[in-house]
Amino acid sequence: MSKQDGSNRLVSGPEVDDSTATILHVDLDAFFASASLLARPDLIGRPVVIGHDSSRSVVTAATYEARKYGVHSAMPMSRALRLCPNAVILEPDFSLYSRLSKQVMAILDDTSPEVERLGIDEAFVGIGGLRRLSGGANRIGAELRARIRRETGLVASVGAASTKYVAKLASSRAKPDGLLVVPADAVIDFLHPQPVSALWGVGPKQQERLARYGLHTIADVAHTSQERLSAWFGEATGRHLAALAWGRDPRTVEEREHEKSFGHSHTFSRDITDRSEQEGELLRLATGVGRRLRDAGVQARTVTLTVRFHDFRTITRSRTLPEATDVTRVIVEAAWSMLEQLGEMPPVRLLGVRASAVQDASDHGLLWDDTETWGSAERAMDAVHDRFGAATVVPASMLRRERKRDDTGPSGGD
Repeated sequence: MSKQDGSNRLVSGPEVDDSTATILHVDLDAFFASASLLARPDLIGRPVVIGHDSSRSVVTAATYEARKYGVHSAMPMSRALRLCPNAVILEPDFSLYSRLSKQVMAILDDTSPEVERLGIDEAFVGIGGLRRLSGGANRIGAELRARIRRETGLVASVGAASTKYVAKLASSRAKPDGLLVVPADAVIDFLHPQPVSALWGVGPKQQERLARYGLHTIADVAHTSQERLSAWFGEATGRHLAALAWGRDPRTVEEREHEKSFGHSHTFSRDITDRSEQEGELLRLATGVGRRLRDAGVQARTVTLTVRFHDFRTITRSRTLPEATDVTRVIVEAAWSMLEQLGEMPPVRLLGVRASAVQDASDHGLLWDDTETWGSAERAMDAVHDRFGAATVVPASMLRRERKRDDTGPSGGD
């Protein structure tokens, strides 16, 4: 999620020329917050923060009403509440976010065969071959936004242009709840007044470096020679900055069938040393990871354990499995084994479990004798959770701890 609050919103009308806008960037507005509000319509219009009510928690997402106070994702919850004392805090529900994301992506797949997923809440959609049958970006973008709202209750902003970079930037300017089409002959006028932070890949540190050379807007970068940019920032970065500053981006929409990795982490409200408590938390985190793998129809070959200590020192350990899996039992046993190998440890502040090296679930057979049985049981639990809620059926060891949690799930929520 970005720090946008909608104050610089820019949208286009149906009369704008969309003949060169062959790429859409579809982005769900404040996704985590908006999804959470579907069950709490009484909070619509109020500043809502998604996260945990703990001084050690961080903001997962925030509504636009909260953003106007300066609240944004990854901000310490304590600071968010100082900026916006009247904020309402809602617990995140990552299983809900995953289900809604799948619905939205299915809508995009139904619209075009060219869909490139960027995350849980955004995707590029190629529409170059749809104009004769479905119309241009004005019509397709408007219909997509209407269908997403009608079928999911979520709001999407859409940017349209001839390149991925400009389309993505356009969707961010259209937020919230807008459509912005940028014709090819208007790209330079659209880009050059924008700050250098709008250049794809330029974060706060890079922005500071650019500012040291007097580069504050995209126009400043565009009117600096590529040779000088390369001398200051290196050959590859210099070429990258010069190309984007003039709206050049040769990349095409490439279908991505699934995320590259699936992970959850937890920051404890107090540092813990008890090994059984650490193992119990890994069980809970691995349960969430396994569920997301099964929901996506994929399996993972590598399990990674992250441990952050009280002094913020962080270590990771990874294990490659003999066979890809989506079974929680296999994932948690790998995590437990890596934790055990660490031996005695200082107090632990954070634990995380991530599954990577992802492939389609149909790509292989099974090596563990009892894995298929466990997988079937876990899919049955998934069905119960979908119908009656995530707390209906849980492993017994997860019932031992009743405390607030600070989870970090998949990124998203602009």
